[in-house]
Amino acid sequence: MFNWKLKDVIMVCIFSVVFSFIYLWAVYLANFMATLLAPFGLAPYAYEIVFGVWFMASTFVPYIIQRAGVATISEVLSAVIEVIMGNMFGPIVILSGIIQGMGPELVFARKGYRDFSMKNMCIAAVAACVFSFIWGFVRGGYVKFTPMYILGMFIVRVISSIFFAGIISKLLAEKLAKTGALSSYRLGQDEIEE
Repeated sequence: MFNWKLKDVIMVCIFSVVFSFIYLWAVYLANFMATLLAPFGLAPYAYEIVFGVWFMASTFVPYIIQRAGVATISEVLSAVIEVIMGNMFGPIVILSGIIQGMGPELVFARKGYRDFSMKNMCIAAVAACVFSFIWGFVRGGYVKFTPMYILGMFIVRVISSIFFAGIISKLLAEKLAKTGALSSYRLGQDEIEE
């Protein structure tokens, strides 16, 4: 955890700022979609559809930097900046960031921060999903919903997580690496060699 270089700190900060803007945009998108789905009793599903977006820092940034702590720190820093920019849910989002970052952190740590295959990226995304869903169940009062409604919410969140935090994060990082912008990182070197 303490063998970070200055370039790693800078990279985490840069991407955390980028993702904080994306996260805040996703909040407003989810709110708009919730308004559209409310007449059908499906407003909570609007958030589930975009939930995977809120895990992207915890998979994208570690894929680039490949060091311990990056998943959690990038997710928390994105949440802090998002709150400062005016996220309507307030500071509780920071605690959510900690919880969401822990799932991918454990998945990447399991293989020494060396396995960023599509399969492991998707497993990390699902780990973020599971951690966040347990937290949401406790904090969000999901007990008011029927078991089938909760199951539906969970399935939609899993799909969103795999799509955004697994597949899209991996593809975006690899596209960025191909530009040469990440040449000082393993991912950038691997992409240039291909």
